[in-house]
Amino acid sequence: MLWKLKMRLKSGDSNDWGNMRRRLRDFVGKRRHCHFKGQNDAQRVSYKRFRRRIIQRGSCAASTPLTTGRRCEPSFEFDTVRQRLELDSPPRHHEPEPRVPQGDLQETSLVGGVAFTPMNTPRTITDSSWLATGNAPEQGWMWRAAVQDDVNAQWAGSDEGRHDLQPFAVLDEASVSLQEKSEMKLAAPSLLNDFYTNLLDCSCNGMIALALGSSVYLWNSETCALVGYLDPNPKPGRPSDRQTQSISCLCWSRDGRLLCIGTRRGEIQMWDVEYKQNIRCLPSHFSVVRALSWKQQLLSSGSVLGRINHLDPRAPTPLVGAAVQKDAICSLQWSPDGDWLASGSTEGHLCIWDSDVTGLTRSRQPITTMKQPSAVKAMGWCPWQRKMIATGGGWKDGELRIWDTDSGTCVTSASTNSQICSLRWAEKKRCLITGHGLPQNHVTSWTWEFPSLTPMHQFTGHSQRVLHLALSPDSTRIFSAGADQRFHIWKCLF
Repeated sequence: MLWKLKMRLKSGDSNDWGNMRRRLRDFVGKRRHCHFKGQNDAQRVSYKRFRRRIIQRGSCAASTPLTTGRRCEPSFEFDTVRQRLELDSPPRHHEPEPRVPQGDLQETSLVGGVAFTPMNTPRTITDSSWLATGNAPEQGWMWRAAVQDDVNAQWAGSDEGRHDLQPFAVLDEASVSLQEKSEMKLAAPSLLNDFYTNLLDCSCNGMIALALGSSVYLWNSETCALVGYLDPNPKPGRPSDRQTQSISCLCWSRDGRLLCIGTRRGEIQMWDVEYKQNIRCLPSHFSVVRALSWKQQLLSSGSVLGRINHLDPRAPTPLVGAAVQKDAICSLQWSPDGDWLASGSTEGHLCIWDSDVTGLTRSRQPITTMKQPSAVKAMGWCPWQRKMIATGGGWKDGELRIWDTDSGTCVTSASTNSQICSLRWAEKKRCLITGHGLPQNHVTSWTWEFPSLTPMHQFTGHSQRVLHLALSPDSTRIFSAGADQRFHIWKCLF
């Protein structure tokens, strides 16, 4: 095209010269501002292909889809990409640091560019260090004590068809404790029907913590009274986003003083129940916090991106160690002696880690990895048999297994023909308690006399799957919370 224009310019007159200049300028302008043919289509096809491959590689068997502040949680679309970009590490800005007595902490050092505090010096938390002025983080959470109206509503009636039931309102109470029948049924409105959450725990003092929506309710199991609840309180001028503030997991400290709450924003709120104060907000993850577990004064958390963070809440920089698992974490628990940490994944991997948690490295590997056909969400260490751990299979296999973590083998198993959603060991009763889904949505107690695993009793009363279990400190009562938004108390008469 250009050479034809040049030839015509050489042989033409002045008018032709002007016309040719205009045509040449228009032609060059069109080439400069127009996209190549098919350029937009190529970009669109490349993006679709990239998105499809990410979803295929990162997809897993999730339960109810729940959105977070940044992404749709169950799809796990960018797990690998975000791990490579280090997006699951703590944010750079930290909440106000707690005042720590001089000489209580060692000098911090740097590992992998991040400050951490060595763990070889025993320390204790003191009330003055936690509750000093200015320690409370500037967070939108508030403690609300149960008022008389809430207490009256708790005992107002047993109309289960009402949609305005108050949390822990008594729906049914048995006059006589019968085996396999609940002695009390209470309301648990707004309980999320999500298989991968951990929303129920009982402290060593018998205090029940149950997350309902974006609030956490405390109920005294000894007095059967609602104590109060923790509720998000948005800052002035900011809209309330309860969906992203909703609770994904919670856990009591072993002494029953501190309650840790993991959110879908990746934060961990730490509350002193005695003083009703939020003593610290730990910026743990940039993804959903799926599980929490204590080892003395050390708190470990697992995220949906497969990262395990080890936090010392007493230190100015709480992150003291980290590890990365390939799959999304849905369960995490330290062994009773604190020597081993077990993590369960959505892809069916059960990983056992040693107690050396200091340092930030992605090269650390679990000492043992075991595999089952479905997600390892229901999991628990045997309190009286060292290095033995029980897991429950999801709806794909429904198998209850006990593993020897030394050899990495399954020593015994039993088929339940149902989804196992939750699992607890009753140490003083020497039995195992499991919560199930369809077809019966029941709670089962098991005896384990090596190597046999035998069901003893079956508790029925839930109309939907039993998502969460907890036990009283003396193991005489079982607490269960189901997808039917009901909270049951069962008497252990065996």
